[in-house]
Amino acid sequence: MMRGKLAATLGVLLLAACTSGGGEVADLKPGERPDIETDEAGLWMQMDRVEAQLESSGRIVADPALNRYIRDVTCRLSAEYCKDLRLYIVQTPHFNASMSPNGTMQVWTGALLRIRNESQLAYVLGHEMGHFIRRHSVQRWRSIRSKSDGMAFFTVSTRMAGLGFMGDLAELASMASVMAFSRDHERESDEIGFEMLTGAGYRAGDAPKIWESLIAEREAAGGDKPSVFFSSHPTTEERIETLRNKSVAAGEAGDDGRKRYLAAIGPHRGEWLKDELRKRDFDGTEALLEQLLADGYRPGEILFYQGELHRQRGDEGDIAKAIGLYRKAAAAKGAPPEVHRSLGMLYWKSSQSANARKSFRHYLRAAPKAEDRAMIQSYIDQLK
Repeated sequence: MMRGKLAATLGVLLLAACTSGGGEVADLKPGERPDIETDEAGLWMQMDRVEAQLESSGRIVADPALNRYIRDVTCRLSAEYCKDLRLYIVQTPHFNASMSPNGTMQVWTGALLRIRNESQLAYVLGHEMGHFIRRHSVQRWRSIRSKSDGMAFFTVSTRMAGLGFMGDLAELASMASVMAFSRDHERESDEIGFEMLTGAGYRAGDAPKIWESLIAEREAAGGDKPSVFFSSHPTTEERIETLRNKSVAAGEAGDDGRKRYLAAIGPHRGEWLKDELRKRDFDGTEALLEQLLADGYRPGEILFYQGELHRQRGDEGDIAKAIGLYRKAAAAKGAPPEVHRSLGMLYWKSSQSANARKSFRHYLRAAPKAEDRAMIQSYIDQLK
């Protein structure tokens, strides 16, 4: 029982990434570990146990190329601290990144889907490293222990036991809110992240853009819906304006690393878009897909998933919209073979047998080793 309570409590620390308050402490030095007699050392050891749970969670993206790429960006930001960090890419379709006090860094695939280039990734990683360097989690931990409502934190966190890293979003958001960093800590981490960004030669103007995109998506989805990220990050106009002003002062020069970033995430984006649709947050996902389409990378892929959104939602007029989007996707760059299968299914449903056969045949030509080849061939036979 105690072990489950401990894991749940510290799992929240890992999810929230950002925690507040509790007095001044010296910055963590590269390679430094806390003295074994301190409460901070105890927190580190407990987080080591949570890290072991994360490793066996079944949600880790193991692709060596993608992991190596993100680690390379981290080390470009700070060669001194990167050796102290252990990176985990977690397959979860929500925007979040985190750094635990023992150096465990999480990047969720929902964040990688929404980040547009390497400079935006660098800002997010630098921000989280700022919390690590300034030891904000330790300060928050001490603050919680010193307050009379500390037991409320343990009570709430205990309810997380057994939910794992893909728990109910409302509960995850509630946990993140409990552990949210203070505004001062967020400002400090923004400052460190921005300094790392520009110091590594990245384009400064990309830092505020990621916040702007997230806010637009959230507003489209309805701002009152739970969000792990917005529960733990006090995004405000003041914060965006500060980053804009810093970007203007830094100038437009710098590397955005767009091609490198897209090359790294490209092989995974379709899978992450499928995860995004499984959320069934159609308004928010529609806003995200519009942003990705405007970004111009593999438009056929985005048009296909826009079609999938309308097909799955099934509101009045959605089927006709889906067919139109599938047809646009088929004519655009980057469309997956599945566009022809989906188009064939909707043609069949709409009693357009000839078009359905044509689309199914096109799918089998485009995906000769498709696992559902026999099934699709049976559909073609039925439509003769």
